[in-house]
Amino acid sequence: MEERRVRIFADSTCDLSEELIGKYGISIIPLCIVLDEKSYYDKEELTPEQIFAWAEKNRKTPKTAAVAFDYVKRMLRPCMEAGEDVIFFGISEEMSTTCNVVRLAAREFENGRVFVIDSRNLSTGIGLQVLHAAELAAQGLPAEEIVAGAERLCGRIRASFVVDTLTYLARGGRCSGATALLANTLKLHPCIQVLDGKMEVGKKYRGGMAKVLMHYVKDMEEALLGADRKRVFITHSGMDAGIVARVREYLESLEHFDEIHETRAGGVISSHCGPGTLGVLFIAGTGEEKGGC
Repeated sequence: MEERRVRIFADSTCDLSEELIGKYGISIIPLCIVLDEKSYYDKEELTPEQIFAWAEKNRKTPKTAAVAFDYVKRMLRPCMEAGEDVIFFGISEEMSTTCNVVRLAAREFENGRVFVIDSRNLSTGIGLQVLHAAELAAQGLPAEEIVAGAERLCGRIRASFVVDTLTYLARGGRCSGATALLANTLKLHPCIQVLDGKMEVGKKYRGGMAKVLMHYVKDMEEALLGADRKRVFITHSGMDAGIVARVREYLESLEHFDEIHETRAGGVISSHCGPGTLGVLFIAGTGEEKGGC
């Protein structure tokens, strides 16, 4: 039986750098960001800086939408016509209908196969799964084995972020204005963690972000030292370079990870969390229970 070529796809919320996307041959399908009733493709037509400028001018949070059906069809067509297998990783179905849009688009083709994986995560929590799958695909594993491996890995992803301000979450209806005002006044910075595909509020830190972020990463030290050694991500939505450098230096001091990647969050994550958000994301060691900040 002839081996089928496997292509790895992901939506733009995976927040991988262009370098990693190119290195691993990943195809990205953008979600949409809506400003003043006009829709833009994430990362292709709109930058986080433009989003922040619009949000501050209009005093509201942009809307986000799932991938466009026609865009998905256009991306899948060459692979389907070549009779290839596509494995698509999408943002958690608790947060978006993106995975279902891809399933519906895949039904438009008779050749090729599309495997849709609900990452139950966001940002580089998806990216970790995507890179793992891309490595398996490069080894020549069939789609079924890659999908099975992805499903086993899903529960081991540890994704969390500390937000600088609750203003953006409040504007988007994800917390009350009074809560945001109080938190901002008291300089409280909540840790948002992804659990079972949903965003939950964890520990609340107090003080300046430089101090807060060092407390945040040190709180995870035991988990970091027990993590999969392959890679760890520092993902942020625009953070002072000196603060990011301190977080990286701390991770380097653990002498645990083979790769430490810094990536910028795209438009979707930036729209909801605002500037100054930073997270450390990694794969937990086997057999570990869910944990976070």
